[in-house]
Amino acid sequence: GGGGVGAPSGPEVLWGAMAALGAYRCIECNGEAAELYRDYRRGVLRISICKSCQKPVDKYIEYDPVIILINAVLCKAQAYRHILFNTKINIHGKLCIFCLLCEAYIRWLQLQDSSQNTDPDDLIRYAKEWDFYRMFGIASLEQTSFFIGIFITLWWMTPEMLKRKSDFILLLKALLLSTYGKLLLIPAVIWEHDYTPLCLAFIKVFVLISNSQAIRVTLNLNRILPWFAIFFGLILENGVVCLFQKMGWDV
Repeated sequence: GGGGVGAPSGPEVLWGAMAALGAYRCIECNGEAAELYRDYRRGVLRISICKSCQKPVDKYIEYDPVIILINAVLCKAQAYRHILFNTKINIHGKLCIFCLLCEAYIRWLQLQDSSQNTDPDDLIRYAKEWDFYRMFGIASLEQTSFFIGIFITLWWMTPEMLKRKSDFILLLKALLLSTYGKLLLIPAVIWEHDYTPLCLAFIKVFVLISNSQAIRVTLNLNRILPWFAIFFGLILENGVVCLFQKMGWDV
């Protein structure tokens, strides 16, 4: 008959399938895990223990989102693994567009400060509006070249890490999420101060540190290789900036 004693039940089959897929990751050792917790009903939950390091797979599932955000700002690898592997965040595209808008707005303001023309003519206002769109396009191209430089370096140095299309997509999502620091550009300009240029420089450094941590966590690399990839990405990005400047564009 079909109901032998040794035949696995439905939940056991599902458990085996999830374990084979490695649906989640341990935030401590980056090992694959089938589940984050066991639900014993009546509100009783038990966090799963990692088979590799014998620590809780993801302690952050019990934490308040504010605590997780603070840990992410502190660039803790565990928080990054929780966000990238164990949550279903799908705001990569929207976050990228908003960050680019912030950067374009900063550049547009600096461009307006450099031009002393205060004529309220409609043609002038129209030109200023197109200046903003141009800054958005330039910021987009620069970020794209920065990411391309990172991908080329990582693919050249560790081709085994980026074998599948899903590997590239996961790394791209991680890089897009790790640019969230650019959102700080707006308050830095709203509360303009003598130290604003220094603040903008700190924000740039923070974004690069976040990018490095995202690469390290996603591909499970050491600390040196992500920075090497970022350095090459910056070279490519600055090459694009020099190209725009030779074309006579204000960037």
